[in-house]
Amino acid sequence: MTLAWSAATPGSFPIAGYDISHNRAFDDIMRLQKVGNVTTVTITEGIRATGNYSFRIMARDTAGGWSTTGSSVSVVTPASDTAADQTPPSRPTGLVAANSPEGIALSWSPSTDDVGVTGYDVYVFDGLWYSALYTTVSGTTATVRPIPAMSSLYVRARDAAGNLSAESNAVRSPNVSSPTPPPSSSPPPAPICSVVYRNSSQWNGGFVAEIQIRNNTGAPIENWTFGFHFGGDQVVQNAWGTGTFTQAGRTVTATPATWTRVIPPNGTVTIGLLGRWTTSNATPTGFTLNGSPCS
Repeated sequence: MTLAWSAATPGSFPIAGYDISHNRAFDDIMRLQKVGNVTTVTITEGIRATGNYSFRIMARDTAGGWSTTGSSVSVVTPASDTAADQTPPSRPTGLVAANSPEGIALSWSPSTDDVGVTGYDVYVFDGLWYSALYTTVSGTTATVRPIPAMSSLYVRARDAAGNLSAESNAVRSPNVSSPTPPPSSSPPPAPICSVVYRNSSQWNGGFVAEIQIRNNTGAPIENWTFGFHFGGDQVVQNAWGTGTFTQAGRTVTATPATWTRVIPPNGTVTIGLLGRWTTSNATPTGFTLNGSPCS
């Protein structure tokens, strides 16, 4: 995979090089490659056929400072880089799940392809970093067995050359729902979202964190904006599961990646952060989703 970009403008110190991070859709393993003061790089580590990868870049200066993360770019690799057909089908849309006597009934809108769609692969994602192919079907419906509460399902279209599309939106088991609070004389409005923030790794001066955002409503939340305030002096260097990510002081704002664009009813999406801190890595507060506070 070869990437090219426009050179960053130096600040107080000259540009020393660039840090390029990338991860595969529905995979929280983030890889980082450092290069010198160049504007192109070829990345081979962790790249495989039919993968959907998001790439982000940061400039670093000779004093050890970093720029903000540049805009991300997503690429679906072909089944073969020597085949005549290297164009993937379009992404399946509108994936929904419903209960059925046999398990979970899935349906989605069809994809298109320059040659022709031959089928659809249905995957189970464990909610962290592992996806497994469950079944391949020729149409736009499938029935699967019930899945664990933390897992979700998504679909990719396939063409005759073996190219795979980008992933559809993810759905969870329709049996998973938030408990209904008991009625009261004057019930307060329930938060539309809840958040679990967890440091999956922490060391002196750095951390890796995972944020699980739950939709507590009965309707999907699409193209969301998520915000919070760091409790310490953390600075995020890379993020995954997000489309755009900005930080101003302790205030953070994020928008979704393609595969996290829709939070299903009573479902979740997960984003990850890689960052540094100097005096405090205190837990963030003030989580919001589309401007509404989360519990």
